[in-house]
Amino acid sequence: MQKENNVEKYVLPDLDYDYGALEPHISAKIMELHHDKHHLAYVNGANQALEGLKEAQETKNFARVAALEHALAFNLSGHILHSLFWKNLSPHGGGRPDGALAQAIDRDFGSFEGLKGQFTNAAMTTMGSGWAALVWDPAGKRLMTTEIHDHQSETTTGGIPIMVLDAWEHAYYLQYHNDKARFFEAIWNVWNWKDIAARFERARTADFGLAATVSSKKGG
Repeated sequence: MQKENNVEKYVLPDLDYDYGALEPHISAKIMELHHDKHHLAYVNGANQALEGLKEAQETKNFARVAALEHALAFNLSGHILHSLFWKNLSPHGGGRPDGALAQAIDRDFGSFEGLKGQFTNAAMTTMGSGWAALVWDPAGKRLMTTEIHDHQSETTTGGIPIMVLDAWEHAYYLQYHNDKARFFEAIWNVWNWKDIAARFERARTADFGLAATVSSKKGG
């Protein structure tokens, strides 16, 4: 974030790689439009919603708060998810994770193939626009997949996203047209497992004080 008139503003982060660095899996044109146009629109929308809320606070006129909160949730979530998505990708990515993340995947999904199948299906079956996400559940101390409709609805509350996949049409249509399954397969060639593993390590230190909401007994 950056300050403008002593107010924190969200900003568009630079990519860590060139637009064409993820080719042939994601085209340079898609990356340029996705980052410079779509992501920027969410940054601007989040800042506009914050300005509206600040004005409401100063004038004590709260009639538009519901609409502004909705706009903030949509745009700020879009900004955060895209910022995470760019970091989750790398021209040197692909393959499989190792170490603690690989062990957690085997424990919670049965195998890497189990994660891939469940995660890809979450993206494929998202109704309309949305995302698939691999999240850490601090209450259950486990990895889970979740569908995110649009940018912010129907998520697992408290789940910490460590790996996200944009399933909006603008993420793939210029290259893959209506065959989104090919895009969801191709993306596995550029996952940045180093970044995802680092997010996993940070996420699993989170303690929400909810241990009493989970049973340690296994069904039998």
